[in-house]
Amino acid sequence: MPTMSLPESLESVSGLDLHMHSTASDGALSPSALVDLCHARGVTHMALTDHDTLNGVPEASIAAARLGVRLLPATELSAQWRGMTIHVVGLLPTGASATMEESLAIQAEARVTRSEEIARRLEAVGLDDALARARKQAGSERPLGRPDFARALVEAGVVPDMAAAFKKHLGAGKRGDVKAHWPYLSSVIGWIRESGGVAVLAHPLRYGLTRRKRGLLLDAFAEAGGEAVELISGFQNPDVTRDLARQLLERGLYGSLGSDFHFPGGHLAPGSMSLAPRSDLPPVWCHPRMRDFAG
Repeated sequence: MPTMSLPESLESVSGLDLHMHSTASDGALSPSALVDLCHARGVTHMALTDHDTLNGVPEASIAAARLGVRLLPATELSAQWRGMTIHVVGLLPTGASATMEESLAIQAEARVTRSEEIARRLEAVGLDDALARARKQAGSERPLGRPDFARALVEAGVVPDMAAAFKKHLGAGKRGDVKAHWPYLSSVIGWIRESGGVAVLAHPLRYGLTRRKRGLLLDAFAEAGGEAVELISGFQNPDVTRDLARQLLERGLYGSLGSDFHFPGGHLAPGSMSLAPRSDLPPVWCHPRMRDFAG
């Protein structure tokens, strides 16, 4: 069953989601179950963007081919910029490459070291046997992320819910926010470009930056070879979104859209996000390397 072609503007698009997670990282649904849900919700074009891995792509590809959903291999890579953890989505139209496989091995090692450090820090605030508790929450041998530790904190009764876990212990600047093991932003962008992909700055409005500092991040991202930015990530303030669109236009960047979906039952679902404002910002699927995906 053929899929629809995507329009050449951000504000008129539907049936697309370029930022979602499965059980290959910290999502709740298997890759095939995620594709099933996307199809049920009318998503015709999707990217699977698990953290620092492409392991879910083969399973998702089989389900997508069965249902006529156009799947873009992708991954969300963690990086450092000015002492902050920044996420970059690598959209990979030609799939995995030797360069990307080597890069993901580096990221996996960094995640192991980081999880051991997070566990050590959380044990100091009352989460006994933190690494084993987080592994239990993950339910597999995949690399651990902060959500696994957050669920462990909740299960142990250290905090009442996930929001409190991040607010008290795992959010930006908190004891469990370990970032020193990530590569620099320029290195991550280089990996994506060398793999024939398009580097997309993930959710720039979530880093708690002033407009000026966000501009500095966008400058550094573009100077390192980054080409697109998530104009929409889930639901956000329309005035701030319009301002972000202006910042991207000023720098000649493409715009991307994604829900950052992790689990059913929350306020986000595949394909659910704020509408893009009217703008001359070109969509990332109009990038020359993305034409086959756009249809």
